[in-house]
Amino acid sequence: MVSSSHEAMHRIFQDHPTLFSRVSDALGLRLPPPVAVSVLPNDVTETEPIERRIDTLLRIETRHDGPFLLAIEAQRKKDPEKSVSWSYYLAYLRSKYRLPPLLLVVCQDHATAEWAARPEPIGFCSWPSLTVRPIVAGPHNMPVITEPDQVREDFALAALAAIVHGTSPDIEGILKAMSTALMDEPEAVGTPFVELIFRGLGKLPAAEIWSKLVVVDLDFYQSDFMKKALAKARAEGLAQADAEVRAQARAEVRAQARAEVRAEVRAESEARQAAKDVLAVLDKRGIDVPQEAREHITHCTDPETLHTWLLRAVTATSLDEVLE
Repeated sequence: MVSSSHEAMHRIFQDHPTLFSRVSDALGLRLPPPVAVSVLPNDVTETEPIERRIDTLLRIETRHDGPFLLAIEAQRKKDPEKSVSWSYYLAYLRSKYRLPPLLLVVCQDHATAEWAARPEPIGFCSWPSLTVRPIVAGPHNMPVITEPDQVREDFALAALAAIVHGTSPDIEGILKAMSTALMDEPEAVGTPFVELIFRGLGKLPAAEIWSKLVVVDLDFYQSDFMKKALAKARAEGLAQADAEVRAQARAEVRAQARAEVRAEVRAESEARQAAKDVLAVLDKRGIDVPQEAREHITHCTDPETLHTWLLRAVTATSLDEVLE
């Protein structure tokens, strides 16, 4: 299943097609500046029943060097099969559009970024017929933006940087700068970035920080409630001024949102602890837990499932007995 984080890492380029120009500058790449960008269909399926889809595909026009294609892939973890898919994408795009293609891979962790950045030669023995060499944007080379003024210079770049640095020690300062900068922006500008960062952070602990900042700094959840409160006040002929109604609605929404955030944080914290308990019992009993299974347990958020696994872990003789 495609995660919201995966979607956010590449869809931001669809919403802000010129973003790649600033990303390439931030990464120190010397590429010609675009004069036009258009979003192309991302379906590269063959006539055979094999479906292949690039996350996002852009056609970028430049003033002096002509157009080129930019294929953008959001990569959450290492995947040996991806080099095969990426080589197919690049060859297919070159053949179909007769334009030079580039591949940009967006990552959220250093290990995946280092893996993705390695050139992948395709050929026989020492003669590579094709070498896949993606541009990689990740926490190792994307800017750490912790000043609101820097955010205001380029909201799209700052939002992508916040998503990419989701596990960075500086993430709280990054998100605080983002929320502070968005406070002065109209809702039509701020709301898409708020939602995009929510999706991009996914289930990372940084999502909890963003939730709290959104509630305290941005009153993100107040819009619909505010409109209903004002309409009711006017319909009933109440004497309160709009400002008073807004203040009351804001207080109620903040209280409600804080309660929801606390409940979500508490539930996620309990789930993480339950997952740790399951792994601790399995480790204590000497049952081997491969990395994939360990991640499966760690990412589980259903209390009943975790409780069942914990009970099974006490007596099970294999990992399959626990997870079946």
